[in-house]
Amino acid sequence: MSMIKKNVTIYDIAKAANASTATVSRVLSNSDYPVSDDLKKRVLEAAKKLNYTPNLLGRQLKTNETNDIAVIIPSITNHFYPLLILGVENVAREKGYNVLLCNSLRDPKNEKKYLSSLFQKQIKGIIISSITENQKFLKELQQRGLKVVAFDQATPLNCCKVGFDFYAGGYMAAEHLLKLGHKKIAFFSAPLTRPSRKQVYEGFVQCMKDNNVKEFEKNVFISEKEEESHDQVYEFKNGKQLTKKMLDTTNELPTAIFCINDMTAFGVIQELSKNKIYVPHDISVMGFDNIPMAEITTPPLTTVDQPAYEMGVLSAEMLIRNLENPDTADREIILKPKLVIRSSTRDISKKS
Repeated sequence: MSMIKKNVTIYDIAKAANASTATVSRVLSNSDYPVSDDLKKRVLEAAKKLNYTPNLLGRQLKTNETNDIAVIIPSITNHFYPLLILGVENVAREKGYNVLLCNSLRDPKNEKKYLSSLFQKQIKGIIISSITENQKFLKELQQRGLKVVAFDQATPLNCCKVGFDFYAGGYMAAEHLLKLGHKKIAFFSAPLTRPSRKQVYEGFVQCMKDNNVKEFEKNVFISEKEEESHDQVYEFKNGKQLTKKMLDTTNELPTAIFCINDMTAFGVIQELSKNKIYVPHDISVMGFDNIPMAEITTPPLTTVDQPAYEMGVLSAEMLIRNLENPDTADREIILKPKLVIRSSTRDISKKS
């Protein structure tokens, strides 16, 4: 029968080195307390011989210091977020920090639990895309010393922020489709429960009004609820469901569909294809985010670029700057959208 090996403690090292536990602790923590070279050598040799692994959590609790930062995202299944996390990790690694990842699964209760747990573990800084409307708890943690960088979603918090002009992105998408000759443009979205989604929709609506498009509201399809599933990406599933709803309830199909994100657009394209409606020949489809998959799907997806990696880099740089220089003033950076034209949309303005 295999035996579980006991972790080596400073008491074991003290016994092997014939030293006090206080001396061992001072040597292993690089304390300024004077210890003779001979005794220091004995302690280090004993620690090496016994394969001692320091208890970082214990040291952290004593010194009130940690090199860990955390990222809280709504859903790892949306391919936008892994790219953002990569940007955070690259900066953190270069600066000597570790990154803890928390996935709230779009649930405010999960988000609050993560915040509470991270603060108890003495994590000093977090980067968060909050889906919680009431920010009272997060504000309380800020007042107790937690450094926060908010990204992706607009928030009333007084903190550093890396945002995105979602309104301009929604306007840009509608404008692109209108220039291609589309008037019957559908809008597909998950519930408008987040500021980002509301702003994309508001930009879309304003562009349609500015171009005197009548009765476009009848082609707006917005889900009533959203839920996370372990076996299927919510946005992809939602795209398929909204397409089914459109096909079941609409007498005259739109010539184009603008989706709240790329994953929704992928679901739309698949469901249309199942019904022998082909993109872009029969209906143009456009997404939002420009995740890596957008370029390699069939057809490659026209979309609005939201620079996820850059957002991650800027968020990490802001947080680490605030941790290392607590008096640094809060900053807000708003990134601008860029149109990425691929093969999923086509010009019908010259259609006879």
